[in-house]
Amino acid sequence: MDFAYLVTPVLTWMVVGPIKFLITSVRQRRWAFNLVGNGGFPSNHSSVVSSMATLIALREGIGHPAFGVAVTLAFIVMIDANSLRQHVGRQASAINRLARETTGHTVLRERMGHTLVEIGGGIATGIGMGFLVHAIFG
Repeated sequence: MDFAYLVTPVLTWMVVGPIKFLITSVRQRRWAFNLVGNGGFPSNHSSVVSSMATLIALREGIGHPAFGVAVTLAFIVMIDANSLRQHVGRQASAINRLARETTGHTVLRERMGHTLVEIGGGIATGIGMGFLVHAIFG
């Protein structure tokens, strides 16, 4: 069995998480333990699917059906991260405003989606990780 296909998404997730934490901490000028999640730069989800698509392209070629499936999955993930989850965040914001007015508390996490820049950072990071894993595992 070729473990590169298993290692790639796990390693990418483990590398991008701390990068996102550090970038968010610098931006907020405090440790961002409670701020990192479903949002921020770079996008973990975009990084993971991009790293797999890159690895498949490098190993199997862009004409292979697995590459087509990987690119399709990547588009679905990125569109979801940009549009659907941003709408969920806007709804959470509206609900929290109502909750603050009535109870004085916020209930829902508002930062849910990714901007195109965050997704672009995830794509770049994922492509880099795909090349790195390909170089290590040959």
